[in-house]
Amino acid sequence: MPQYSELKGKVALVTGAGSGIGRTTALAFARQGAQVVVSDVNPDAGEETVKLIRDAGGVAIFVKTDVSKEGEVQALVSQTVTEFARLDIAFNNAGLTQNSAPLAEQPSGTYDEIFDVTARGVWLSMRAQIGQMLRQGGGTIVNMGSMSAVVGIPGLTTYAGSKHAVLGLTRGAALDYAKQGIRINAVGPGTIDTPMIDRFVELAGSDSIMEPIRAAHPIGRTGKPEEVAEAVLWLASDASSFVVGHILMVDGGYSIK
Repeated sequence: MPQYSELKGKVALVTGAGSGIGRTTALAFARQGAQVVVSDVNPDAGEETVKLIRDAGGVAIFVKTDVSKEGEVQALVSQTVTEFARLDIAFNNAGLTQNSAPLAEQPSGTYDEIFDVTARGVWLSMRAQIGQMLRQGGGTIVNMGSMSAVVGIPGLTTYAGSKHAVLGLTRGAALDYAKQGIRINAVGPGTIDTPMIDRFVELAGSDSIMEPIRAAHPIGRTGKPEEVAEAVLWLASDASSFVVGHILMVDGGYSIK
């Protein structure tokens, strides 16, 4: 992994950091010398991420947060500032996926369940983070998009809709604050080997469901969490200083077919 010396000593907040891409990225920030605020709705998973960071010599705290709840998001940013005096970087990674089904067959609660965390969570998070970054003179935000933020995927209509919303929020906010020292971008992963994919396979009842998914990626495989973490760190670093309102696809070519 490239070294970004400017990240040393910075304060990086990662939501959904209890597993998968979130945990991997939190660990990557810590290896760069950043002080990491680990946020997750699952305390055991979040505390495990903190332990991994501290065992490796890094600095981290855990703050339990449901990003769909305004008060908890505001408390997360407040606790970050109380502990570290500032917030330099935010990776808004927390989100939910859905069971694959055509739109008319999806349960009535699917929309609220997915949008409350994946879209509203990003909206609430950015609002609180931007407020702090304006007070301190700048910062960097990376939102978790998806390949489904730029293409449609059969059976995942609601999830794709929420990720399209994240992309719109990213671009609009990027324009709102670009001249005020806050850069906002998104990362767009393809199918990544994480516990979320494991749950997807478990629900399907067979690993054979992964064969067409892998084949759908032109590179011929699914991705690794470390590959997404690399992209997030680059977007958060000075190396991407002229990149604003962009979604960096890390999808093995899926979205360009």
